[in-house]
Amino acid sequence: MGSAAELAAAALVMLGFPCLMLAALIPSVYAFAAVAAVTYLADHYLHRKGSYLINRLSKVRAGLSIRFLIRQLLLVLLLARLSLSDDLIFYGAIACFIAFYGLQAPHGALVTLIRNRRRMPVATRNVDLKSRIRIPDAPPRRLLHRSAEKMLHLDLFAVAGLLLSAVLDSSAAGFTGIGLTVGLGCLYVATLVPYVRGRRVPPRAEVVLAAVDDWLAAHKPETVLYFSGSRDSAYQVNMWLETMERLRTRPLIILRERAILNNLAPTTVPVICVPGGVHLMNMDLSTVRVALYAANVGKNIHLLRVPTMKHVFIGHGDSDKLASVNPYSKVYDEVWTAGRAGRDRYAIADVGVRDEDIVEVGRPQLAPIRTWQGGSGDAADGRCPTVLYAPTWEGWDDNPGNTSILLAGENIVKRLVTADPPVRVLYKPHPFTGTRSAAAKAAHQRITALVEKAAAERAADPRFTADSDAQQRARAELARVEARLAELAGAGGERGDEAEATREGLVDARRHEEIARLRAEWNDAYWRSFPDHEHRVITGAEPRLYDCFNVSDAMVSDISSVVSDFIASGKPYAVTDSAELGAEEFKRQNTAVRAAVILTNSAAELGDLLDAVRDPSADPLAADRRELKRYLLGPDEPASIEQFNTAVADLALKAETRNVGQESRSGAANADPAEAAELTTALPGQRAASAGDTDGVTAG
Repeated sequence: MGSAAELAAAALVMLGFPCLMLAALIPSVYAFAAVAAVTYLADHYLHRKGSYLINRLSKVRAGLSIRFLIRQLLLVLLLARLSLSDDLIFYGAIACFIAFYGLQAPHGALVTLIRNRRRMPVATRNVDLKSRIRIPDAPPRRLLHRSAEKMLHLDLFAVAGLLLSAVLDSSAAGFTGIGLTVGLGCLYVATLVPYVRGRRVPPRAEVVLAAVDDWLAAHKPETVLYFSGSRDSAYQVNMWLETMERLRTRPLIILRERAILNNLAPTTVPVICVPGGVHLMNMDLSTVRVALYAANVGKNIHLLRVPTMKHVFIGHGDSDKLASVNPYSKVYDEVWTAGRAGRDRYAIADVGVRDEDIVEVGRPQLAPIRTWQGGSGDAADGRCPTVLYAPTWEGWDDNPGNTSILLAGENIVKRLVTADPPVRVLYKPHPFTGTRSAAAKAAHQRITALVEKAAAERAADPRFTADSDAQQRARAELARVEARLAELAGAGGERGDEAEATREGLVDARRHEEIARLRAEWNDAYWRSFPDHEHRVITGAEPRLYDCFNVSDAMVSDISSVVSDFIASGKPYAVTDSAELGAEEFKRQNTAVRAAVILTNSAAELGDLLDAVRDPSADPLAADRRELKRYLLGPDEPASIEQFNTAVADLALKAETRNVGQESRSGAANADPAEAAELTTALPGQRAASAGDTDGVTAG
């Protein structure tokens, strides 16, 4: 429903207009001026905050233009009630507001036209289009940002002038305000006109697409990461950026939504955002041999139709959820999983994905997760063990097994914050938590309150001491790093619009490396900036989930890829059986929990997890975790990135073999009859070999 301040501002806006009418009918110039000021300020506040309540007002036919028009009509009513209807200023006011609203149409049309003409058919990062086509500077941001609001607020001069005229009984102020409102409105419209024509407009779509094809011909990309999704799903492609940077082939990222591009993490890999399906299908991707897909979405069909490359589903997490065995996966040439578990999962699901089309490549993204050596959380070492609670979100339905937030979350946190000997709790919920379910949102808020209350109580407990000087130094380090990151962000430059960002989108490699180093320094300083016994609620992008893994001694979570990833650390973990299937059935259905402490919704079993953390030598599940890690994530050697690169190279070879075979067939079809007969006798054997290669069947 928005913040309390936003709700209050919306209430002031809606209640202000009846008050304006009352002030006009009385009539009272001072009351009208005061209430009008309140409605202006409340409206401005809602726009500045970007409140969704602005859209809600439009839904009830109280949109921005209507609100301004009503205020102006009420001002005319006030003038009439003040017996000024026979004065020239009265007619001037009516003429002013009619003319002013007449300017709204060309103003809105120009703004829309400028935005449409500057929206190119593609947007790019790390692609050199600047040397190929002319992309002019964007119009000044002050002209287009919240342009309708700025235009309408020009009526302030007329409103203020007319009210002043009513008080002073002199028309001079009124006509001055009228002149300023109409004059500035005309000036605003005139200022926009040059940006819809001539050299201030980017080239036509066909010219831009030709430039992209020219760049593709020069760059010759070999491996593509393709992604389509909503703005909130950008994390699914961001998790693969570092892997793409470490490929031994020339990489390219293709996105389908502009919102994803705007939320893409910094990368040195070339990125092309192509919203139009026809534009993508006409793009020259003839050098690409392997296409990687991080999500199963309908728009994948626009690239899947290209036969000269092999198509691979790599997903965005490896878990026992139904999404990990989507029948859609049949459309790909291969499906890559982290370990043997992914292969077995498809076999059990029997959704049509053949075993020979599955390749185990490990999880390259898990490289930052440090392997547990045991003992970091011992009571003997004087440290307070850390337990991470990282539940997943409520999902798209009300299945109780989706998340522990609703039925078990509060019990888990209560037992952890009251544990004896004590432990530290880090609560890091899924970023989607509460976005669909009001009950999940309320549960999340209660859990947050529990953690914050426990943190406050621990801060006042004399048993827990902290090195305030060290924390102060860490906070100073944080401030230094954040200032430098902000400076580098500014140096990168906020581009005027998408077209300008495309023109200037070449990454500075040294700046990119410095930012990566600074982020590592920030993470180190962050954990040192508060006591290692302090409970924390962690939301937002930083610190990252894997950073939380590395400072934790154990984790409590739900069935999701988070569990599979945490297994890479080798640390003890617990998973909540929120649907109350029973421990044995829960383990049977969910591979990732076979080495976990299984929690019921009461969380009574948490003691077993804490015992394993405090005394690793007595941990009964340590050997099971090592075995499960290999089963789920593959062997530690060779490194996952090496396995991934090998899989890319092998599949590229199969694609090339297929393409050569097709060229041979085409040559045979165009040859003279004698040559065709000779080629035909050799073709069946070639066909068999090619089919074996294409299907991925090897002797091993």
